[in-house]
Amino acid sequence: MMHDVRLGREFFARLLAIDAARAEQTRVAGCGYCEGPLSVGHYERKPRGALFASAGEEFTQRFSYCCSREGCRRRATPPSVRFLGRKVYLESAILVACALVPLIDDRARVIRIATGVAARTVRRWMTWWRTVFAASALWVELRSRAPSLDIDLVPGGMLAVFEGGSVEARLEAAMRFLSPLTTGPAWRSRSPRAAI
Repeated sequence: MMHDVRLGREFFARLLAIDAARAEQTRVAGCGYCEGPLSVGHYERKPRGALFASAGEEFTQRFSYCCSREGCRRRATPPSVRFLGRKVYLESAILVACALVPLIDDRARVIRIATGVAARTVRRWMTWWRTVFAASALWVELRSRAPSLDIDLVPGGMLAVFEGGSVEARLEAAMRFLSPLTTGPAWRSRSPRAAI
């Protein structure tokens, strides 16, 4: 059950390893615009989500690079499974909190206790799932995998689409699937979808 999920250090270490590997691929590939070398330009992050405190210090940095070639200086930020775009909460906190909504009658109090996320924030995220995500190419792809999946069941129902014996495995698979939402079009244009 989603409300019993406990995400430990091993889960967050896997997410960090996935992001680090993607960051290295991006650095080696060079600038997507001028093919110049990339310099480290990581962003500092202050992620929230009390349930996810075991994520550790390594979740305070979003991998990103900047072209070193004079006149270009464009950013190259690889997809992430730790962060969902510019949202301050960790992606895993967003998925778990939003997946809990249909499972719990007394939503606000229980979600706050389980995840450390305020009910108002969860409502805002649920609106995002039903508007921004519903208009994305990823939603179209997800519907091709599970035609009976309704947008009102996302993200909780979405987790059932992905393979894995445990909630953690399905959550990780969903986060990998959603990672193209975490970066700009330059990275997507030079990276095959299959690699994600």
